Amino acid sequence: MILSPRALEALRGQLIVSCQAYPGEPMRDPRTMAQVAASAVIGGAAAIRVQGVADVQQTRAAVEVPVIGLWKDGHDGVFITPTLRHALAVANAGAHVVAIDGTRRERPDGLSLAQTVAGIHNDSHALVMADCGSFDDAAAAVAAGADLIGTTLSGYTGERPKTQGPDLELLEQIAAAGFGRPLIAEGRLHTPAQARQALDAGAFAVVVGTAITHPASITGWFAEALK
Repeated sequence: MILSPRALEALRGQLIVSCQAYPGEPMRDPRTMAQVAASAVIGGAAAIRVQGVADVQQTRAAVEVPVIGLWKDGHDGVFITPTLRHALAVANAGAHVVAIDGTRRERPDGLSLAQTVAGIHNDSHALVMADCGSFDDAAAAVAAGADLIGTTLSGYTGERPKTQGPDLELLEQIAAAGFGRPLIAEGRLHTPAQARQALDAGAFAVVVGTAITHPASITGWFAEALK
């Protein structure tokens, strides 16, 4: 499960595809998500991001690229891999990288972000991706020892407005700070042009999810355009 520095560097400038379906949807099945992941790899995805322990296990068996795993528990507040217990379960399922809530908000288990990151590093071989919502989150996540910084929660924590597309301003701010961590653009990237813009703004790599792997949303975009 160890992601070497060379393998991590190989993700520079590349596309990471998030393969997730919401509870109650027809595609909400770990085997289906693994098949979607394998299809994304055929199309050029350099890594995959999946949600849920079973999804991580199935996807690790289906693809040969790095897997970023997370565990969503709840819908509000800190719910992306909210505790150390969640994080270690994801790591033990085979994730090369564990994505966790990387904000400065209080965590359900009472641990600090630094304690959570240290726990993951001490008890697994996984790297840690901090899903952040602001520049201050990113700075705190770097100080806490996170290995990668993501803009996943920009527009969802109340610190920054929810932009129509990716938060390019936040990407530029974090990139300019020179934190020395791979900066992953994630959130509301719906077109190839936006993915390119994110790289140009300073992202190390780009995560695209809905626009590639969520048929209900994509269909809705087309249906709405025809009205």
